[in-house]
Amino acid sequence: MSAVGAPARVDDGVYRIHWVPGTDRLLAVCFCGEEREFEDPVELWDWLLAHPEHGA
Repeated sequence: MSAVGAPARVDDGVYRIHWVPGTDRLLAVCFCGEEREFEDPVELWDWLLAHPEHGA
């Protein structure tokens, strides 16, 4: 079990998007477990849907 507020690794084919409290940022979590923060939701979805070639 992960700490409160910390996203857990998921292998169920589901993308997760978490709001980062106190900011205007979103945390994208791919089903492969890779994570990245974004301000722009369009960039977030472009990154998620680029799996498996997320790029840094």
